[in-house]
Amino acid sequence: MVNSSERDTMVQFTAVISDPKTGKSYQATVAGHHANSLIGKKIGDEFDGIFVGLPGYKLVVRGGSDKDGFPMRRDLPGPRRRAVLVSKSTGFNPGVKGIRRRRNFRGNTISPEIIQINLRISAHGSKPLEDAFKSKPAEGAQAAQPSGPAKKA
Repeated sequence: MVNSSERDTMVQFTAVISDPKTGKSYQATVAGHHANSLIGKKIGDEFDGIFVGLPGYKLVVRGGSDKDGFPMRRDLPGPRRRAVLVSKSTGFNPGVKGIRRRRNFRGNTISPEIIQINLRISAHGSKPLEDAFKSKPAEGAQAAQPSGPAKKA
């Protein structure tokens, strides 16, 4: 049985950071004490980018999804998952006008059950985003490539 203090240290999020200036988005993994400091933040809260490896940046929480893929919703308070009767809105796009469905949504507060957090940059720092998220070539990538021409069988 895992106690609550061990569970809190194992929290890991995937942060999807969107840049409204360029229209590009970047992914970063947030773990450890930085991830623990994001627990309790709500949709619309602004925080310092140091938690996702972007010092000098200001980020705004725009949403996210939990471990089962259910989206967060701004108008549901707390971290719980709830079934909500919705028409055309966040998380449901009906094919026919007037259709309503009961759909599961996660509340507007980040909890350990959240896997992905969607963030938007509200204030840019001095370091360019391309430098912070440079793609590194995979080691052994050249070993996976064939050395000669392919033979027909």
